[in-house]
Amino acid sequence: MTCQWHVTPQAVVGGITLSIPKNPKLLPRTKNMRRNMTKEECHLWFDYLRGYKPRFKRQRIVGNYILDFYCEQARLAVEADGSQHYEEKGRLYDAERDLYLLNQGIMVLRFSNRDIWERFEGVKIQIDEEVKKRWNPPTTASRSPAP
Repeated sequence: MTCQWHVTPQAVVGGITLSIPKNPKLLPRTKNMRRNMTKEECHLWFDYLRGYKPRFKRQRIVGNYILDFYCEQARLAVEADGSQHYEEKGRLYDAERDLYLLNQGIMVLRFSNRDIWERFEGVKIQIDEEVKKRWNPPTTASRSPAP
């Protein structure tokens, strides 16, 4: 019998390693999506997120969903939303998806394709500010001098 869900550690938050299920049946789709990103996803990836620290990953599986971009350390998803996200069906799907992700401790930032092209600097600033709020980089232990 094979397991249909894989659970992989995603981040350490408050000293606790949190695990998130991922549906391996979505893996071929994610590979295809990485090869066929939209123009807006390409712009966001190649002109900003690819070299960002902490690292973002493209087309990351979380549960039964595929996130456009995901930063494990900050537990932050970034979505480039095309016109289908503003139709009734798209809005309902996104609301359900965002609630699931929120329950996994993941915040979702959504940007319209138009924002990515016309307000790119603002998009970058908003992503950077949210990462800084959510990410606690490990610090090296420093020793205090003996009294």
